[in-house]
Amino acid sequence: MIGCFITGTDTGVGKTHVAASLLNALALHHRRVVGMKPVAAGVVRMGERCISEDAVALRAASTIEVPPELDNPVLLPDPLSPHIAAERAGVRIEIGHIVRCYRELARRADAVVVEGAGGFHVPLSETETGADLAQALALPVLLVVGLRLGCLNHAVLTAEAIRARGLALAGWVANRIDPAMDAQDANVAWLERRLAAPLLADIPHQSPPEVRGAFFKLPNAWT
Repeated sequence: MIGCFITGTDTGVGKTHVAASLLNALALHHRRVVGMKPVAAGVVRMGERCISEDAVALRAASTIEVPPELDNPVLLPDPLSPHIAAERAGVRIEIGHIVRCYRELARRADAVVVEGAGGFHVPLSETETGADLAQALALPVLLVVGLRLGCLNHAVLTAEAIRARGLALAGWVANRIDPAMDAQDANVAWLERRLAAPLLADIPHQSPPEVRGAFFKLPNAWT
């Protein structure tokens, strides 16, 4: 079973778009692929239901249907840092429960793509962060670098934090989210030299974003 954890240099760098595109790429090689959004903060109404747009996007890119309590075990109403949104909702985010949900997904699927919330160290509670969740899942990590001013520092710091947790940086994605950013190719080239991990996709700026498996050059172990 193939699994990976997607994190980003910050919030708003296109993790959901990248996760959905990765699911499309994996579906070319594996029959049963599924996305997971363990913690979603911020909902929209669909009839009488509240849903996460991120979770819906991952479901659309998955090839199997699973219960929502498995692919999105923590759904919080307010679009805030998860620890604040959970406190407001009277919910405690339990990493052990998320891990059990992931393992059930892994039992049902050939590949599972887990999209983290925010950046790598986004707070989940007063004592735990997204890094603790990634470590508990023990999955290789894919880093989404949103190309904008400041991304070089954020990318290197995040890569160091991933490796400090004993996790493998399976690769990274350059997501060109700011069309006005100068010297984008030079920034990508510097990161290719510095991150010591393969560049799996270089996604051009798109409005609206297009989900395409063709963006990805998958590692051999994932095909």
